[in-house]
Amino acid sequence: MNSDTHSEPRAPDSPTPIGLYRLAWPFLRHLDPETAHGLALGMLRRGLFPSCGEKDPQSLAVAAMGIAFANPIGLAAGFDKNAVAARHLRRLGFGFAEVGGVTPKPQPGNPRPRLFRLDGDFAAINRMGFNNEGEIAVAARVRAARRPGFPLGVNLASNTSSDAPAEDFVRLVQTFAPIADYLTVDVSCPNTKNGRMFQDPGRLDDLLRRLLDVRGGCRTPMLVKLASDLTEAEALAIAAVTLRHGLAGLVVANTSAARPTSLTDLKQIERGGLSGRPVFPASTALLAAIRRESGPEAVLVGVGGVFTGADAYAKIRAGANLIQLYTGMVFRGPAIARAIKRELADLLARDGFASVADAVGDGSKA
Repeated sequence: MNSDTHSEPRAPDSPTPIGLYRLAWPFLRHLDPETAHGLALGMLRRGLFPSCGEKDPQSLAVAAMGIAFANPIGLAAGFDKNAVAARHLRRLGFGFAEVGGVTPKPQPGNPRPRLFRLDGDFAAINRMGFNNEGEIAVAARVRAARRPGFPLGVNLASNTSSDAPAEDFVRLVQTFAPIADYLTVDVSCPNTKNGRMFQDPGRLDDLLRRLLDVRGGCRTPMLVKLASDLTEAEALAIAAVTLRHGLAGLVVANTSAARPTSLTDLKQIERGGLSGRPVFPASTALLAAIRRESGPEAVLVGVGGVFTGADAYAKIRAGANLIQLYTGMVFRGPAIARAIKRELADLLARDGFASVADAVGDGSKA
């Protein structure tokens, strides 16, 4: 498919809540964002959301990392940090989910308030600080939650107080490699002391060598999660190290410490990582650059500002094999995956693609 013959689909400027979420949104938007998140997670944990119930079109099936995905739309790390609702996430129509970030020891994260919704910008800022219950509690839930046909990944992170962050990752790989479908080594969090130290290619090289050694014969696929604030040269250097070690690929990209001039909400002054609509252009451009340099074999997970099927399609054509979202669900509701899948299937058919795989990277050469 020649990318020059098709204009890129454009997402609506004002993505709206979907279905019954339209009724709940006026109430939820006035709650503290972390309280609203806890409410949604609690409902999902109890199985109170109705099941999507639709069979995914065959065109949305994806084979990546040796794993079969019914569709490429995944729930990003951060929503279910402690895997408390992991066994119910499939009900929302996602093709996979990533729980965490998980640290070896439990940690409370940063003081509240630490999550801010920028309503006019369709964005959020968080400085959660990897608050989680630690590897023992999360591992028990991951074991109980795994279901055939719904891949479950685990996002791994170092404790903020750790004096040996590499040892933290080693310990986590030993714990989760035998029980997760894939692992994400998160070296891109802007909200903790150790969150970005392994973005140095030399340090990352040493870390990945150790992690592959302790993974042993388990062969669980591993990804590295990039920051969105890297220059293209910095991102390509990290990608080169990652792929040289034979890891499956990269997640592109984490939240941003930058503040685009397009932001209008006064809460933009809050410290933390920006997510949502404003990070879409930069994260998608970075994704395309990495696809151009890495070639077709690397698995790239596109994340950052996905609200619609058009957004997902743009990420796929930029080079993503799989898609993740979180902030989009805050603004559009739990039916977002279902809506995106319908729109994405229509866009693939419109442009003559028989599958997601056929469209991957089609626009990255532009």
